[in-house]
Amino acid sequence: MVLGLRSAIGSDVGRRRTSNQDSGATTSRMLVVADGMGGHAHGEIASSVTVAALAELDARLPQDLVGVDLAAEMSGALVDATDRLGQWAAHDPDTRGMGTTVVTLLLSGEHLALAHIGDSRIYLLRDGVLTQMTHDHTMVQQLVDEGQITPEEALSHPRRSVLMRALSTDHPPEPDLDRIEIRAGDRFLLCSDGVTAVLDDDALLEHVGSGEPDDVVARLIETANERGGPDNITAVVADVVELEDEGPPRPTDPRLVGAAAEATTPG
Repeated sequence: MVLGLRSAIGSDVGRRRTSNQDSGATTSRMLVVADGMGGHAHGEIASSVTVAALAELDARLPQDLVGVDLAAEMSGALVDATDRLGQWAAHDPDTRGMGTTVVTLLLSGEHLALAHIGDSRIYLLRDGVLTQMTHDHTMVQQLVDEGQITPEEALSHPRRSVLMRALSTDHPPEPDLDRIEIRAGDRFLLCSDGVTAVLDDDALLEHVGSGEPDDVVARLIETANERGGPDNITAVVADVVELEDEGPPRPTDPRLVGAAAEATTPG
């Protein structure tokens, strides 16, 4: 049995932002969401550069990933993204301090390699149960982990968006890395906090639990906007499916959304 991904992606500026600093990309085997840090200079550059570095990794890896150290490859791509941001900041000092979150999955056989920095999230829906596969790198999540506040208090905490970790020009990346065993019928959601800031786990399950990936992405964006759209909104929904081909899926050109779809390079 050969497993593949059938995915959909969408991004929207939301109701309160004037520009979209989110970026996203999907290919036949890679899924990426990056949320440029809105409180810093040029978050749209940071997110689009990071997505580009990961898409280039996907393109240069062999079709058959057996034996490839994907954790090392993904870490290397994030270091590459950090270096690119540093070069951009050297060219344009106004962009110093820009940063982004990133969540990404890369398919290899019956597993997905995962990399995560920040508070964008990955969820797995399996057998009707929605499980968060990432752990937010935020001040508020740290307070929850230490028992100083409850998860319910975290939802309305005034500093819930303060990141403890991000990919930026200021320091080397510190991603969480994981490997997820998958099976046909699994569904994954990758999203920026423009989704999770206004939809709790029950609402996410209601939306993600049924329908085709394209329809789910559209509903998530519509509902987030109906609930105020306080931030940029980006979502990827991907189903794990059985492929008729005998070999692993061939890499495809990325489908880009958000800032990545309008990316430029420093002149």
